[in-house]
Amino acid sequence: MDQDMKDSMYSALENVIDPELGIDIINLGLVYDVDLNEEGLATVTMTLTSMGCPLGPVIVDQVKTALGELPEVKDTEVNIVWTPAWSKDMMTRYAKMALGVR
Repeated sequence: MDQDMKDSMYSALENVIDPELGIDIINLGLVYDVDLNEEGLATVTMTLTSMGCPLGPVIVDQVKTALGELPEVKDTEVNIVWTPAWSKDMMTRYAKMALGVR
């Protein structure tokens, strides 16, 4: 997968908003990696802000929908991982400012 495709996938994922925080999953630092194989299967490795996040399934569905809008993506697999654990240090400056985090 080339860098342009990876950038397109990250851009599409910027449209996935965490319903509780109101910030996209890219700026929150929840997405660790994206990949697309030759058959069009997108794989997203990501985490959630907490293990008990009740909106995890909603976010996963939104990820699949967002990537499904890219013509190269035929299907999407989302791998939720807990290592490394998410922390506010993973957020971008934008997300920290929007949420009032220092």
